[in-house]
Amino acid sequence: MSGSPRPPPWKLLRSGPALDFHVLKIREDLVADPRDGSEHARVVIDSPDWVNIIPVTAEGKVVLIRQFRSGIWSDTLEIPGGMVESGEEPIDAAKRELEEETGYRPGQVELLGFVHPNPAIQPNRCYSYLAVGCEKVHQGKQDAGEDILIELFERAEIPHLILTGEITHALVVCAFHLEALRATGRGG
Repeated sequence: MSGSPRPPPWKLLRSGPALDFHVLKIREDLVADPRDGSEHARVVIDSPDWVNIIPVTAEGKVVLIRQFRSGIWSDTLEIPGGMVESGEEPIDAAKRELEEETGYRPGQVELLGFVHPNPAIQPNRCYSYLAVGCEKVHQGKQDAGEDILIELFERAEIPHLILTGEITHALVVCAFHLEALRATGRGG
């Protein structure tokens, strides 16, 4: 609710040096509690904005990708996505990632919304898009270090894939939830 009271803002006292890992930077900030002035260290992970895109073919199939993820040391079933490059609009990044990872090109793309992946430690956003009328135009041009397999599913299968733990990536689940909210008229 926009009329609800908000806590007073915290004060940034100092930003520490950042460790640069190319896809993200990690630093420790020192902040002051506005209630009593006490100082607290906070870790911040800076990353470009991210995008993900739900691709649906003209036949109504959802294009999913399966790839290895080192964080869980296993493969995951996901929608295409990635980082927004410097100077790039999120919608253009979503289209680029879709084509690079799958070889599919969208007919029409709609913004579903955005979320903050983890506002406790990250300032970036993840934008979710729906792409309809997707057509296969080539085999894809995966980045070095990517090994992606493409799988097609009926749209009706997606809830089952989420509920049975076949799809576990939180931002992918969120994208499908945003799509469901829009489809039921509760998203805007």
